[in-house]
Amino acid sequence: MIKSIKKLFGAQDMTVGNPVAVLLKFSIPLLIGNFAQLLYGTVDSIIVGKYIGDAALAALGASMPVQHMFFVFFMTIGNGVTVLVSQYFGAKDYKKLSYGIGSSFSMIAVATLIIMLGAAPFSGTVLKLTKVPVEAFDMAKTYLFIILAGCLGTGYYNIISGVLRGLGEALFPLLVLLCTTLLNVFLDILFIAGFKMGVAGVAYATIICQIFSAVACLIKVKRMKGIVEISRETIKPKKEMTVQILRLGVPAGISQGIMSLSFVFVQSLINSMGLLVTTSTTAVMRVDGFAVLPNMAFSMAASTFTGQNIGANNMDRVKRGGKIIVNMGFVTAVILVAAIMIFGKNMLTLFTDTQEAVELGARMLRVMSVGYLGISFMQSYGGILRGAGDTMAVMWITIVTNVVLRVPIAYSLAALTKSAEYPAGHPDSVYLSMMISWVIGAILSFIYYRTGKWKNKAVVRRSEPPVQSEV
Repeated sequence: MIKSIKKLFGAQDMTVGNPVAVLLKFSIPLLIGNFAQLLYGTVDSIIVGKYIGDAALAALGASMPVQHMFFVFFMTIGNGVTVLVSQYFGAKDYKKLSYGIGSSFSMIAVATLIIMLGAAPFSGTVLKLTKVPVEAFDMAKTYLFIILAGCLGTGYYNIISGVLRGLGEALFPLLVLLCTTLLNVFLDILFIAGFKMGVAGVAYATIICQIFSAVACLIKVKRMKGIVEISRETIKPKKEMTVQILRLGVPAGISQGIMSLSFVFVQSLINSMGLLVTTSTTAVMRVDGFAVLPNMAFSMAASTFTGQNIGANNMDRVKRGGKIIVNMGFVTAVILVAAIMIFGKNMLTLFTDTQEAVELGARMLRVMSVGYLGISFMQSYGGILRGAGDTMAVMWITIVTNVVLRVPIAYSLAALTKSAEYPAGHPDSVYLSMMISWVIGAILSFIYYRTGKWKNKAVVRRSEPPVQSEV
């Protein structure tokens, strides 16, 4: 019994076993974990919308793209170390794996200082540039400053959870997330309903939960003896590891940064349409988060599976697993689109009691629904490419879909749909641009995957493929 429990809570070697079973074992905890993590923001929005009002809900929504833009530093290092860890783990090179993890710890400390000292003081200035509605500006500024100034836990949680994913460990982070989600609900209600702290209470609750998550995951990594060694020697930055992490992570970070920046531009367009549209969009984005959850989990699973098997020099298994992930993602997307069409309007009522905002949000969800099918392919193929170490291709596809397509289409459609009712343009402009860019991104991802160029981008690979059973 004890041996079976330890097996569930340990590193998972995805180079052996039936690919379907291996991917499901890894994906399901990731999916539940992503769901729990999304509940952070969802619970925040529900409590804020109900206890404080629409202006506070709009404040949270307006600050999110800016927050994500600054957290690109964390994503850069996290993406790089996840791929590096999965490939070294697949190659069974535990010494370099430990040095890679240690170097990433030092890098995240620097990134955290940059955000805390260089970004937090200018949070209000950046929000002004995005045309946040005047009714929500002060609250958005307060929330964003606290989140950026207290980002230490967020930074280390991102990096350590990335390490665990690279090792194939998905169950322990899930349990941590479930615990912190419950803690977040309790603290939100305590700080907002009890202490009347407003949006500042939401920010403090998030910071506390992120610190708890980071500490718990760090303890887990330190206890993975025989695989990972965390010591004074390993945490000293190593040039080779730092370069590899940046080579793998910078393109992914640029991708996330460009996406976040495009969200800032689009959020500026949304904010210019008024408080009603900003409030409705915040509610829609919470529902949207649940819609893309499965594909995010499948993308992470594809990345770890691909990285470990490329490290083990088992390309046949990589291709087989890739087909399984793509099919799983598409089937799940079809089910979710159907659910959104049926229950989407009811979900929106959780965030706001304003009927006009609910009706507008329901229309937005219908416009985006086709795009969810496209994003399932885009995320699945993107996970395979990242796991293979081909983060540059993902970066260029992201640039095309978000910079070349999404932002220009949104602003062009808004300009063409200006009216007395919507002087800044119709809200459909934003969501049509998202749907179109997702579909084209899926097509580009499929075309590049078929070229096979990603197969030669590995950081490390065994000289000979292992002989293994598939069952």
